[in-house]
Amino acid sequence: MSLWIAIGSAVLFGMAGWWMKVSQMKQGSTQKLLRGLYAAGAAGFGIHSALQGSLSDLSRLDVWCAGVIIGAGSAWGNSLFMKALQYGPASLTSPMTNANIVLVVAMSTFWYHEPLSALQGLGITLLLAAVALIAYKRKEKLTITEKRWFLLVLLAIAMFALRNGGLKVTDELGLSSAPILFIAYTLSLAWFLMPAQERSTAAANRTGLRLGLAAGIFSYGGLQLYALAIETGQANLAAPIFATNSLVVAAGSILWYKERLTATQIAAFLCLLAGLIVIRL
Repeated sequence: MSLWIAIGSAVLFGMAGWWMKVSQMKQGSTQKLLRGLYAAGAAGFGIHSALQGSLSDLSRLDVWCAGVIIGAGSAWGNSLFMKALQYGPASLTSPMTNANIVLVVAMSTFWYHEPLSALQGLGITLLLAAVALIAYKRKEKLTITEKRWFLLVLLAIAMFALRNGGLKVTDELGLSSAPILFIAYTLSLAWFLMPAQERSTAAANRTGLRLGLAAGIFSYGGLQLYALAIETGQANLAAPIFATNSLVVAAGSILWYKERLTATQIAAFLCLLAGLIVIRL
């Protein structure tokens, strides 16, 4: 059951990425997009906490500490990732930042002693290969001339590891994920509410905000399912499955924007299917 929950988390979180892609294609404001995303996400986690009866956890210091750390991982991770894209190709930046999943798998396996068979290890390798291949673009030069790219990518890896691995740590501590993620998204919203240098038209602002709200709903659903997958199963399996959410964006681009399916994308989808089958064995 936890395997299907993890797959569901990847699909829903991938839908969040899809609406971000649509905003980019429609030239929506990035700043308004992120504000909408974190506003809708915070509302989702807040309502979830209220229905779950865990809003009282907001009075606990450890919940706030966890929320601050995971929120920093989410907000700063996204900021660093977008900054890294200015100095290096997406074909390298995307798979490199997804390397944070390796850290989560290692922590879950060696620190929390989650079992990992040889077949499951092979499945994880195939999933990570799928994530790397889907970002590859033949037209992009894979050379890095800006040294700051390396620092930005390393920091982004660390920040995303705080978000994805932090939920494993809080689960082990017996903390409810919904109020923690409510704090994380609320603080991230506050971060992106700060004045930015971005200059956008009124139409771009409306597009970014509208699609950001849509992305935030799916972001909430995806992360909440990811937290549930960790609670009911193994993080060293849930994390690499969750990382394949980028393939949802690729699939949507192929189907909706009629982008041509390249050989590397075919290989990525085959690796995804093979990885999920092997992990299930």
